[in-house]
Amino acid sequence: MNNFLLLFYAFIKVGILGYGGGQSIIPFIQVEAVENYNWISMKEFTDTLAMANTLPGPIAVKMTFMVGYKTAGLSGALVSLLGLLLPSLLLMLALTSLYLRYKDLPAVEGLLKGVRPVVFALLVLVTYEIWPSSVVSWPTAAIAAVSLCVMGFFNVHPAILMVAGAALGLVLWGRG
Repeated sequence: MNNFLLLFYAFIKVGILGYGGGQSIIPFIQVEAVENYNWISMKEFTDTLAMANTLPGPIAVKMTFMVGYKTAGLSGALVSLLGLLLPSLLLMLALTSLYLRYKDLPAVEGLLKGVRPVVFALLVLVTYEIWPSSVVSWPTAAIAAVSLCVMGFFNVHPAILMVAGAALGLVLWGRG
């Protein structure tokens, strides 16, 4: 039972503090799963992030499910998801009605303009922290650079790049 309470507690904190959407929640999941509770290693976190990006749906939900499942099986995954989703569900019920009523007020527009750069900073921090376990050689750096350019300049869907990266990884390193 202790694992279930810890999972719920850890992910309700993520759910309460993880403002800005799926990508901005990743640092909070990392702190809880890797640093605070050592449920997974940084390498497992990076692998989970890579796997979660290959599947459709919210990344935070997929990562939370994996951590909960690894820690306490299917029940742990469900408890973790409840912790993650409960705060946002309750807050969205309240905030949706407030936003729809007051969205055009300068104060609300100013608040949102102030939060966006913080979300950007969180994403930069995650990139900085997963870099050492993701870009480990010149070939992996080349894959990252080409992927960034192809997405940025040619608007190629990320799923296509994930499949291409997986295939290239299989060819380059899959002969284990």
